[in-house]
Amino acid sequence: MRLVIARCTVDYVGRLSSHLPSAKRLLIVKADGSVSIHADDRAYKPLNWMSPPCKLVEEPGVWRVVNKAGEELRIALEEVFEDTSHVFGPDPGLQKDGVEAHLQELLAAAPHTFGEGFTLVRREYMTAIGPVDLLCRDAASAHVAVEVKRRGEIDGVEQLTRYLELLNRDPLLAPVAGIFAAQEIKPQARVLAEDRGIRCVVVDYDRLRGTKKDELTLF
Repeated sequence: MRLVIARCTVDYVGRLSSHLPSAKRLLIVKADGSVSIHADDRAYKPLNWMSPPCKLVEEPGVWRVVNKAGEELRIALEEVFEDTSHVFGPDPGLQKDGVEAHLQELLAAAPHTFGEGFTLVRREYMTAIGPVDLLCRDAASAHVAVEVKRRGEIDGVEQLTRYLELLNRDPLLAPVAGIFAAQEIKPQARVLAEDRGIRCVVVDYDRLRGTKKDELTLF
């Protein structure tokens, strides 16, 4: 991982255009090729980024990060304060509690839980900011990102929102819809999810793992 602290301006040129005026920022280049730009006023979400596959071209005073669709993240470096690289090695990943991890496994084996015609593309689909629990396709072959929780709260909705914002930048995936799946979903989380166009699915863990004879019920 390469960490660069620099004063810079940032322009995103593509389907959508954006501009970040001159400021001191943290630039992160990861081993997967992704590049993200961070400020010091938020815990996790970058100001802008380019997810892999993409190519970083370094020119005097300018970084050009270009993806397969030809969209470009252009970083003009005015002053570099620090430029370091570190080798992290394999990461064991987030260890979820047993019920939540098993719930994700069961839903991956039964994607029709979310609707007729649903199929699984991949578990733990990696993005520049972390893995999406399940990436599926619906009956119309459109991509759907599923975030799985034992208890669905607002922070889970925010997490899925960030994934969707990133996934929908990928022309090979977009448009990507979202499903928030949990054994229990708090009312405030449901309101926020529905306001953002995210579908909520309540699943019965016991029925899903076959300890009850009744069919799975969605609410």
